[in-house]
Amino acid sequence: MVQNNVQKAADLILHSEHVTGFTGAGVSVESGIPPFRGEDGLWEKYDPGILDLDFFYSNPEKSWSVIKEIFYEFFGKAKPNNAHKALAELEDMGLLKSVITQNIDNLHQEAGSQVVYEFHGNSKKMVCTNCDSNYDVSNEILRGNPPKCPQCGSLLKPDFIFFGETIPEYAYKKSVEEAQNADVFIVIGTMGEVVPASLIPQMAKENGTKIIEVNPTPSLYTGQMTDIFLQGRAGEKMKELADQVKLKI
Repeated sequence: MVQNNVQKAADLILHSEHVTGFTGAGVSVESGIPPFRGEDGLWEKYDPGILDLDFFYSNPEKSWSVIKEIFYEFFGKAKPNNAHKALAELEDMGLLKSVITQNIDNLHQEAGSQVVYEFHGNSKKMVCTNCDSNYDVSNEILRGNPPKCPQCGSLLKPDFIFFGETIPEYAYKKSVEEAQNADVFIVIGTMGEVVPASLIPQMAKENGTKIIEVNPTPSLYTGQMTDIFLQGRAGEKMKELADQVKLKI
């Protein structure tokens, strides 16, 4: 019997020692969160300058009014989809070691994933720009425009990466370690266009990692480094993959 690509991917996962998930905006799109770039992306509607760090500090009220609209009124309604759930299931089965995500929506954790390295931070967390205190986002905190730190009264910033900021050191370090240690990467919902995040699967491939890619259309990875291409929506293909793995256990 000739195996289809989903079956091949399931076998590859089952015969691997260290599998890592790597997710991008295409995973969250199915939860109702649009991508930032491209057709119907957020930057077609909003000025990306509102997430420039210098602009945020010099115009906190103006910046916060847009940030609140995008990330807390709109994004706040999103729920995990089948792609998030499938990754959590693979982890629960002991087959997936971690998820590296470019997304900031916390949906992997809400789906049940335990080990998540957030390359661009997390919109559900706040950090004080003065005393570095950390807070979970709450309605009380969001009442302020801009929100202020309950400890010292200084400006609070969402704990995700603004333009002008570097990748969180811990997330970057752990992502590189995954690229060095994994024998399989499941790359889902990313076209490979955002640097430096896009370099992580490349590092993995250079270390001999097999790449399973899930995308609706070919990406910058597909013809260059992908070993098994599952073409389709992230939720649909990841559910198929997780179901196939369960059948084979």
